[in-house]
Amino acid sequence: MTDGTVGEVLARALDAYEDLGSLGEEVEDEWTYVTDLQSTWRERFDEVVAGRGAEPVDPRAAAAVALAIAEIGRIEDPHRAIDWLSTFPQVVLLAVGEAE
Repeated sequence: MTDGTVGEVLARALDAYEDLGSLGEEVEDEWTYVTDLQSTWRERFDEVVAGRGAEPVDPRAAAAVALAIAEIGRIEDPHRAIDWLSTFPQVVLLAVGEAE
């Protein structure tokens, strides 16, 4: 079994990120901030997929992203979810070899 492509790994990460964003949206005062973050990081992921999406992903990168997905999957507090909305995409991009 292969770990797939960079695009497939980022698609899995983006699905998890959307769930995280939905949790963060529960904080009414932060709704605009949350949706802006989601939009910005979604665009960045799209850029990477456009440029590198078909590349095979390093198995270590896929494993790192899977661990990050598992970590954010444990988050239940909307405020903590908001904290991770900036952190998670950076972890994922670093894992797949993107500088920012």
